[in-house]
Amino acid sequence: MTHTIFIDGEAGTTGLEIRERLEARADLELILLGDRRRDVQARREALNDADAVILCLPDDAAREAVGLIENPAVRVIDASTAYRVDPTWAYGFPEVAPGQWDRIAAATRVSNPGCYPTGFLGLVAPLVRAGLIPADQPMTVNAVSGYSGG
Repeated sequence: MTHTIFIDGEAGTTGLEIRERLEARADLELILLGDRRRDVQARREALNDADAVILCLPDDAAREAVGLIENPAVRVIDASTAYRVDPTWAYGFPEVAPGQWDRIAAATRVSNPGCYPTGFLGLVAPLVRAGLIPADQPMTVNAVSGYSGG
């Protein structure tokens, strides 16, 4: 069975990387808009025709794209920060809490964690669960962003 994927924002850094990884897969068909990628009607059609949508857009554009989706069966993964703390979206980091993997698998809306939470939570969460760090331990992270971090 072939699944259709639309990458909204596929011309940007993240979108290009995702496209490169997915386009070689025989079980996936990418919906590509080319020069029509800024055409709202073309985007609306692609957003609603795809089995899954990956949003590689700035926050406001991601919110706009979600607003164009009328098909409740479309699964959405958002790479922006727009929905990371929205309780109606599954936080796409299965290691963050027990049961999170199942929540992600069942969700039609998944917010992709950023690089800072991935690095920090990926390291600290298992240590807290193992009792090596108290859950209420105050922590500070000093981090520096590269070219893709704005």
